Amino acid sequence: MEITRLFDILTQYEERHPEQKIALAGKIDTHWVTYSPQEYKEITNYLSYAFIKLGIGVGDKIAIISTNRPEWNMIDMAIMQIGAVSVPVYPTISENDYRYILNHCEAKLAIIEGSEVMHKIDAILSETPSLTMVYTFVNRERFPYLEQLLALGMQNQNPEELQRRRDLVKPTDCSTIMYTSGTTGFPKGVMLSHYNIISQLVNLQNTPAKWSKKAFSFLPLCHAYERMLVFLYQYLGMSVYYAQNLGTIGENIKEVHPTMMSTVPRMLEKIFDKIWNSSKNMKPAKKKIFRWAVKLAQQYKIQDCERSAWYNFKHKIADKLVYSKIRKSIGGNFDIVVSGAASIQPRLASFFSAIGMPVFEGYGATETSPVIAVSCRAKYGREVGTVGFPLPGVEIKIDEGSGEILCRGHNVMMGYYKEEELTKTVIDADGWFHTGDIGSFTDKGQLKITGRLKNIFKTSFGKYVNPQLIEEKFCESPFIENIVVVGENEKFAAALISPDFNFLKSWCLRHNIEYSNPMKLVKDSAIVKRFAREISKYNSFFGDTEQVKKFELIPDEWSQKNEILTPTLKVKRHLVQKKYHNIIEQIYK
Repeated sequence: MEITRLFDILTQYEERHPEQKIALAGKIDTHWVTYSPQEYKEITNYLSYAFIKLGIGVGDKIAIISTNRPEWNMIDMAIMQIGAVSVPVYPTISENDYRYILNHCEAKLAIIEGSEVMHKIDAILSETPSLTMVYTFVNRERFPYLEQLLALGMQNQNPEELQRRRDLVKPTDCSTIMYTSGTTGFPKGVMLSHYNIISQLVNLQNTPAKWSKKAFSFLPLCHAYERMLVFLYQYLGMSVYYAQNLGTIGENIKEVHPTMMSTVPRMLEKIFDKIWNSSKNMKPAKKKIFRWAVKLAQQYKIQDCERSAWYNFKHKIADKLVYSKIRKSIGGNFDIVVSGAASIQPRLASFFSAIGMPVFEGYGATETSPVIAVSCRAKYGREVGTVGFPLPGVEIKIDEGSGEILCRGHNVMMGYYKEEELTKTVIDADGWFHTGDIGSFTDKGQLKITGRLKNIFKTSFGKYVNPQLIEEKFCESPFIENIVVVGENEKFAAALISPDFNFLKSWCLRHNIEYSNPMKLVKDSAIVKRFAREISKYNSFFGDTEQVKKFELIPDEWSQKNEILTPTLKVKRHLVQKKYHNIIEQIYK
């Protein structure tokens, strides 16, 4: 059967992949709990019966507030197959954001994970009148919990009503409302139809190799990028293993030996740094060979025809001596590593591809379901510094005046929930979605992303500065965790830098500098001088008007907890500028 609604994947899974024993897996304590395709479908149906019994109607909204786990998918499918609308919500946001989202979408029921989230939801219940039911995943002695929800469904099985509900759902119906984590303003509720997302699956189905059957997931399912990929894994009959938590990713990969996963560039940077630092205590000869091989990998050309016979000979030796050991230490058997959410440094894309972890880059937005363009296996379909070709059925054009990327096709959202006028500001009368990103095409037709339209600023001399290009280059420095370039209407560009304190600690030890608290470290003259050398090094890649003339080291860690980073680790520029307004003022005095 060909699927037309997302929940059709459940039936298709059984029919097309009868050999598949594991559909979903999650680790609890010390062991993996797995679910077969049959168990996945059965539990999903029990949950649907429970929702029907609780009075959830067609079009009603149910919020899922949880980290990744197999039950997440079961709840998601159970909601959609009764014609209700699934609303994924991050479990890391503030009470204010919960209040806004739950009221805005008029959620009738929420299923939540964790005591911290429970306390936040409990605190705003009186201010969210539509939210009449809350369930927790485990018994927390405050709300009913998942086991009771399942029991309710088992006791009230109604397959005829469930089938009637399934039959009513059309491909063009809204399947989900995904609230953008965003780097500015209030979250916007992006309405995506079954057709929006299924079109992505159909056009991406040949991206993984046929032998790739085990996926690993750690990015939040609340994000359109990861959620679509997990749908793709299921559509292709792959097993999906969820990381136990962010701290166990390395350990879990070694246990699972996945063939595919998605990630963000910052995670690949951390893996690379760990690989490089692992050579510090090697004997001199071994260390020399190891670092030669790492540097060789950073020069790797993605296209076979662009690598010389001499390079391939050296690569073969390096693979035997070094890369094979790195792969074994990581634990993967990767066909593909998909990188998204931000641009990856070319040296990292080359390195991981060279060692046998081929990096495929994708580009898109929540509003585009999310993929607009992506690497593929065609000639020049995967090229360092680009995000590949447009997805089949998606038109892309570059605005002649601003350089903005516009796209049109099956992937463009239904619109923002309850925001018709706002929708018109991003989707024009001809159906073109205005991404807000700046880009260009290479002579081979690959798309390059060069910046964010709203982030570009002019100095007081009238010179344009693209901070994203500068920040991406400076983040190649192991000293820099995050950086924000400022300078609108000022004489020059400056930067706020959040150091990589783990790297800085090791540097201090090597240079006999006392590693104290971050506040003292960022004021230490030796450290400031060392950062000045890094600034000078990376400034050489830019023209005079784009160079960072002054900088300040920030002692705070930028994270999701203090809401400066989005769940995909992008910096919320407006929050940084607001929080450090006084420091920015001092820079320009």
